[in-house]
Amino acid sequence: MATYTAWVTDPDSANEGVYTFDARDDLFDQTAMRIVSTFMEDVDETVFPAHDIDYEVNAAIKHGPHKVVTAMGSFLSETGPGVPFTLYIAARGTRD
Repeated sequence: MATYTAWVTDPDSANEGVYTFDARDDLFDQTAMRIVSTFMEDVDETVFPAHDIDYEVNAAIKHGPHKVVTAMGSFLSETGPGVPFTLYIAARGTRD
């Protein structure tokens, strides 16, 4: 297992959420969408276990040898419009 870091920004909070999560060592051998899904599953289980996270991704790009993924999308809500987000995922130590 390896440790990864994710940064999430959204206009509602105007803040940056920084999360670490563990995933398989070869995570960055996967597609950008699978990397995003792995992070979202971890957040759903460990950060917000009482609430299901529903989201859509409009774009996800893996930045080659840098082991960084950038994604844009929306967190969806049953009660209103989705909240747009920007997400960066990197191998631990990329930003430290």
